[in-house]
Amino acid sequence: MGKDPQYFIVEARALPEVFLKVAEAKRLLETREVHTVNQAAEQVGISRSAFYKYKDSVRPFNDMLSGRIINVQILLKNEPGVLSAVLNDFARCGANILTINQSIPAGGGAVVSVGAETSGLTMTTEELLEQVSGEIGVVRCEILGG
Repeated sequence: MGKDPQYFIVEARALPEVFLKVAEAKRLLETREVHTVNQAAEQVGISRSAFYKYKDSVRPFNDMLSGRIINVQILLKNEPGVLSAVLNDFARCGANILTINQSIPAGGGAVVSVGAETSGLTMTTEELLEQVSGEIGVVRCEILGG
């Protein structure tokens, strides 16, 4: 009887470089920036055998949220168009918004909670958060759960 796999959350800086390169190669394939494993491996500087050896064992933490429902909390400035820009970011990246809850603005800002299904994402959830965080009028953006 085989052992059940064990999982650890490890900071990326502590991992051997090959694991990070495998994760990047998988991202290139998933986003269709390259079309073959050979192209992905060559672009990140690993062998195809290293890719195949580790591909099923390496996955960035935020990618584990892919294909699921995530809950994102965003603090927005109370300015026209800010919420619209944020919702457009979700739409452009392929997230399906399921719920939107906004508090009444107080002190110049409002908290917005967005529930979104992420199976159609064209980028990682981390990249989506970076994009939303970069919008003018967004004070804070974080995943509450997924």
